[in-house]
Amino acid sequence: MLVAVALFALMDAGLKLLSPHYPALQVAMLRGASALPLVLAWALLGAAAGSLVRVHWPLHLLRGALGIAMMFGFVYGLRTLPLSTAYAITFVSPLLVTAMAGPLLGEKIGPRRWIAIAIGLVGVLVVLRPTGAGMLTLGGLAVLLATLCWAASAITVRLLAQRDSTQAMVLWFMAILALGAGALSFHEWRPIRTEHIWVIAGIGVTGTLAQIALTEAFRRGEASLIAPLEYTALVWGVMLDVALWGVLPDGVTWFGAAIIVASGLYLLRREKAQAVAVPPP
Repeated sequence: MLVAVALFALMDAGLKLLSPHYPALQVAMLRGASALPLVLAWALLGAAAGSLVRVHWPLHLLRGALGIAMMFGFVYGLRTLPLSTAYAITFVSPLLVTAMAGPLLGEKIGPRRWIAIAIGLVGVLVVLRPTGAGMLTLGGLAVLLATLCWAASAITVRLLAQRDSTQAMVLWFMAILALGAGALSFHEWRPIRTEHIWVIAGIGVTGTLAQIALTEAFRRGEASLIAPLEYTALVWGVMLDVALWGVLPDGVTWFGAAIIVASGLYLLRREKAQAVAVPPP
């Protein structure tokens, strides 16, 4: 999981490097297309070809559409926000998944978990600073929209995991992202500059290796123990911000991120306690 988070951070740094030079949807398309050949090879090695085709297409298309919106919002936000600030906002995603799982999946959400979700959203408001000379910008709102789409996509993954293989889910997500974002960005397409080819290749390699590492992490370890390691992304975000752009998050951003992370950790602890309290049938 630690390797997966580090690789995803490197991929996101590549997206941020590309974001000032190309439309957000074109960058989203490049994200999917650069990884697609590697993902296809990985999928064919790990699953039968037939299982990659016989899938639940409506849910895959829905997840792909959510993925396009997610990548658009995230890349758009990275144009103006430091990587660490964008990560602080996205850390609310586990809270949003829990909130959506109640009405959409019929999962029971107790009052303590709702309180944790509310506190986490307060942390997002602290990061965005919607009053005074704060950071309530289109970039911040775009990252928040991307986080909402990611949470909704995670709900579709829970449903798809009951029917389709992990290889099929990753493969078709990348394919739909590349084709859909490519079609939507066609009217504003900008020629790829030679100096960016290595960045695009790096996005494809790091994104694919990160996905494989993430899959392996959840296959080998308990989700409630592995998930908190996602928060190490903030460390990578800060280091990359300093190394590549010479910026550091301010005290308010750190404070908001601490609120969000604390809420997320409490929520994971409550979910683990619920799983222990309810014996399997």
